Amino acid sequence: MVAIPDAMQAAVLTRHGGPEALELRTVPVPRPGRGEVLVRVTAAALNNTDLWTRRGAYGLPGDPDALAGWRGPITFPRIQGGDMAGEIAVVGEGVDADRVGRRVVVDNAFYEGDGPDDGPIGLLGSEADGGFAQYVVCLDERAHDVGASPLTDEELACLPVAYGTAAGMLARGRVTAGETVLVTGASGGVGLAAVQLAAARGARVVALTAPGKEEALREAGAAGVVLRGSEPGAVADAVAQEAGGPLDAVVDVVGGPLLPALLDRIRDGGRWVIAGAIGGHTVDLDLRRLYLHNVSLVGSSMHTRTHFAELVADAVAGRIRPRIAARYALADIHAAQEEFAGSAYVGKIVVIP
Repeated sequence: MVAIPDAMQAAVLTRHGGPEALELRTVPVPRPGRGEVLVRVTAAALNNTDLWTRRGAYGLPGDPDALAGWRGPITFPRIQGGDMAGEIAVVGEGVDADRVGRRVVVDNAFYEGDGPDDGPIGLLGSEADGGFAQYVVCLDERAHDVGASPLTDEELACLPVAYGTAAGMLARGRVTAGETVLVTGASGGVGLAAVQLAAARGARVVALTAPGKEEALREAGAAGVVLRGSEPGAVADAVAQEAGGPLDAVVDVVGGPLLPALLDRIRDGGRWVIAGAIGGHTVDLDLRRLYLHNVSLVGSSMHTRTHFAELVADAVAGRIRPRIAARYALADIHAAQEEFAGSAYVGKIVVIP
């Protein structure tokens, strides 16, 4: 058995604020309790939720400008990082000792109940300590065996938040083979994941992105690419032309003024599923465009156990392959977050503890 050290390096959020609120510290290595495992983290990945949680940018009901995490107040200090892959180092009471040494990807969610379709009510890296560290504790059932996957640990670490969110969006948006789907913010983590997963499921994908990223999106499976930057009406016209007709669904991680501009480009009975608001969280919406055409506006946050199990199956079978945009040492977490915030890349940024 490999000896587990008493201390480890971790990126610790001390309060809401700028980069200075995230500190590299030496902290005790956690120990697994009953039904838990200790995972040695071999790779972790960055997400918007890391930055939004640090900034306290989620707001509260009735107070959209309140400093808060995605589920409300955050307890500090908190080790950030919702994406992680690694190997099981120690098992807690009640866990099969044969699990030690297994290569795993960690489902970072805490669920509202025990059912397969229950939604998440908390995340590692937000409501509990996460993967920007050398070790992390999680429930045994959340550490999924991916020893048979052809993906690298870095690629596996990209799956939980971005691909889990994308999988949840496609499921809740009822996206099926043969449909035409617009994916906004298509070069980011969730957007690129949605392009890959939707294409793998047989949908025709139109991707909305910034200039210079077109080829990467076509490689990911997009049948058509539209460039953002014009006023919303012009973008909507370009999307309709590229789609060749009404959209069946929109998978949206941007929000903002594009939503009302594009709403009449969706067919009767179509769906708009949204899981982000980086383009603006408040919109002026004509509700008649919804109810007169039976369009569904669906909010989607993360994934369920069912969605994650399907994602693990995709990873083991090699049906998806995350694109790694950059790699950083954990000690360079601030530089990693700075590049992440710049959005000049395509894919995922990973850190190596």
